[in-house]
Amino acid sequence: MHAKICGITTTGDALVAADAGADAIGLVFYPASPRHVDFEVAARIVEQLPSTVAAVGVFVNPSIEELRKAATEVGIDAFQLHGDESPEFVSQIECVAQRRPRPVGFLPGIPGTEPGRVATIKAFRVRDSRSLEVLPRYEADLWLLDSYVPGEPGGTGAQFNWKLAVDAVRMGRPIVLAGGLTPNNVADAIRTVRPHAVDVSSGVESAPGRKNPALVRAFINAVKRASFEPGNLSRMKL
Repeated sequence: MHAKICGITTTGDALVAADAGADAIGLVFYPASPRHVDFEVAARIVEQLPSTVAAVGVFVNPSIEELRKAATEVGIDAFQLHGDESPEFVSQIECVAQRRPRPVGFLPGIPGTEPGRVATIKAFRVRDSRSLEVLPRYEADLWLLDSYVPGEPGGTGAQFNWKLAVDAVRMGRPIVLAGGLTPNNVADAIRTVRPHAVDVSSGVESAPGRKNPALVRAFINAVKRASFEPGNLSRMKL
């Protein structure tokens, strides 16, 4: 089971997450977000990030050129797409140069995420069972499930019905579970859904974009403990 700490805005918070055992961090390149960082700040963060931790760039309706720039100038390992990107757009995202070796935890083992290729994570806002109907149209490497909140592309801290995530897991593609996760409920989420990874942002913050080190450590410790519960060991892929 892998843990991603999203909405990182400082090198200090990135290193806290890495030291606590995070497998990935998320850097938000959406200007309307309170957790937004520009490419220059993000590059400084990634420069200090251990090679074992994946750097995920979070975008809303980006251009291909913007994605290429994020990979070459920042060192992004995966693109997480939270907008209205079409299946065709996701399919045309091709390999671009990477500055860093492929991290060993969050991405390897998934078909198509070989070194040298930036992975794709398509995010979906889940409102009801009909929200899952579009998933099979997207050939992203991972599907991320977040809560549906009108007018918000993600990062709201709201929780959705995890039974819908169970249905998504059965579709056969690795699932990243997000939406309202905290140190107090992430173990239950893992037991219920058995996703490939869990993703948290506001659930480990003292303020938007400012991570609380104690909450980060508590979240990741809860993830790791839940991963090694007897019922979960047989589901581990990596």
